[in-house]
Amino acid sequence: MVETWQGTPPPDHPPLGLRDWMRVLRRGAPLALLVFGGLLVLVLIRLVEKPFFGQRRPVTPFVTQAVCRAAFVLLGIGYHTQGTPMRGPGAVVANHVSWLDIFALNARKRIYFVSKSEVARWPGIGWLARATGTVFIRRDRRDALSQIALFRNRLQAGHKLLFFPEGTSTDGLQVLPFKPTLFAAFLDPALRADLQMQPVTLRYCAPTGADARFYGWWGDMGFGPHLLRTLAAKQQGRVRVIYHLPVQVRDYTDRKMLARALEDRVRAGLAG
Repeated sequence: MVETWQGTPPPDHPPLGLRDWMRVLRRGAPLALLVFGGLLVLVLIRLVEKPFFGQRRPVTPFVTQAVCRAAFVLLGIGYHTQGTPMRGPGAVVANHVSWLDIFALNARKRIYFVSKSEVARWPGIGWLARATGTVFIRRDRRDALSQIALFRNRLQAGHKLLFFPEGTSTDGLQVLPFKPTLFAAFLDPALRADLQMQPVTLRYCAPTGADARFYGWWGDMGFGPHLLRTLAAKQQGRVRVIYHLPVQVRDYTDRKMLARALEDRVRAGLAG
């Protein structure tokens, strides 16, 4: 069972006024059209792509990238990257701050998220996740063998698998200890020899004058209210995606050591 990080209580926000709702409509309507229109295009392309390429997706990931880049333009949130995404198949780990992470991480590089199985049943979000090739797993050590087989198949198809080792989202001001459970699958002899893992740091900067945790989504915060508050912001902030140098999995013999090494790099990126 993944525990939700509670942290300190989020700040109270006044009810949305008329101008706030106007900004919600001005940003939200085009964003919804972009996301669901892009999803429709992706599904139609996938109908042709799947019979010829199976697990490989030579075209549809570019649709996802284009949608995610355009989303930041519509939201008015500044988007910047630093460093170089690794080439070839492998795994990526990042700190988890918000639902905005999905857009931030997809906008620069083609990746496939590893998510808990419950997400597949979430209304709307589950549909989007399935369409974009998300890998659904149960976070249970008893499923280790099936996870290894699943990861091997996706990596052999050239996919980059991304997961959030903290296991929950935070306020964006800290990095929680990485849970080592999923790292064990990547240390399997069938995968580790040529596998790389790249740590990535997500740094959100709140709008001027707003609480530093403005984009954080944690505790009992609902998705709807957080989305509305983000859309209603009079002034937006920015996000920076920092790609650190990848590590070679074969250099580590223990899942805890591997998790800690990647955690240290992500944490240093947030502190820096």
